Amino acid sequence: MASSLEIAGIRKVFGKGASAVEVLKKIDITVSPGEFLILVGPSGCGKSTLLNIIAGLEEPTEGALRIAGRDVLGVAPARRDIAMVFQSYALYPTMSVADNIGFALEMRKVPKEARNKRIHEVAAMLQIENLLDRRPSQLSGGQRQRVAMGRALARDPQLFLFDEPLSNLDAKLRVEMRAEIKRLHHVSGITSVYVTHDQFEAMTLGSRIAVMKDGVLQQIGTPDEIYRTPVNTYVAGFIGSPMMNFIDGVAESDGGQTKFFFSGGSLQVPAPTGRPVTLGQRPEHIHLDADAAWRGEVLLVEPTGADTYVVVKTAVGLITLRAPANTRLDIGEQVGMTVSGEHNNWFEKTSGMRI
Repeated sequence: MASSLEIAGIRKVFGKGASAVEVLKKIDITVSPGEFLILVGPSGCGKSTLLNIIAGLEEPTEGALRIAGRDVLGVAPARRDIAMVFQSYALYPTMSVADNIGFALEMRKVPKEARNKRIHEVAAMLQIENLLDRRPSQLSGGQRQRVAMGRALARDPQLFLFDEPLSNLDAKLRVEMRAEIKRLHHVSGITSVYVTHDQFEAMTLGSRIAVMKDGVLQQIGTPDEIYRTPVNTYVAGFIGSPMMNFIDGVAESDGGQTKFFFSGGSLQVPAPTGRPVTLGQRPEHIHLDADAAWRGEVLLVEPTGADTYVVVKTAVGLITLRAPANTRLDIGEQVGMTVSGEHNNWFEKTSGMRI
């Protein structure tokens, strides 16, 4: 049965006195049984430190941590009933795939017959039955990562922890293993926490995403919530590729219509009036329009196959928009732009917080 995870007021400070560095600042997260939570953020934001605290590899300075309702602070990692998959595969080179998968079961004195049954169940789940007699040196990177996941899965833990497990794989293998991890979670139903700095991984894998910055939890929500209603400009800029466009300006109301004025142009869109604001627009919500008054110079054209991304130099800064795949533009060409007005994200200019 899947277990819950409660992270309550977790702080972590390294060092003492003037040299002390607070890397986690009162983190509160509740993970429901069977949920797949992604911890995402740039290097140094504290996500791996938080994962290490959950695993028992680090102790927090302050706070509480419960797995399935049981307080596990001070409990040794081996007694927390968790399984961890690392960036490095950490396989035993002299052991076969079967022995690597079953090692933890052997250490727990699981009878050989039951152990072999579990090894074959896990191998079938990961589609590596034909590799059980091989050594790690005879495997590809993707196969090694499957074995590492199989070793963790064989124990049927309460909690799965992933620490950037795809970082060492090439682009094609990352796509394959991302799908494999998602399928594995669907089949096993084990509560999982996954650390990554890759926002695309976060969007495609998680049932919920926790975005971190400088040891502070910025926002937690479903991928759709994080993408469509970011809580501040940091989350808006971090999640999504290409990143959200930001336009500083001020809105004024005239005869029941609201107009947003900014350097080099204006847009007739519903907007908060009477104060400086920032408009956030995703590239897919800004459109080329030959007749639009808001104009700029084409700086870059990036065909991606399904779409073409166009970077336009404007008085308000660089604007990236998504255009159809067959769009043909010349560098230096003047183009007009408009927005749909239905996907506006408004932020306070000073604090960056969503309005």
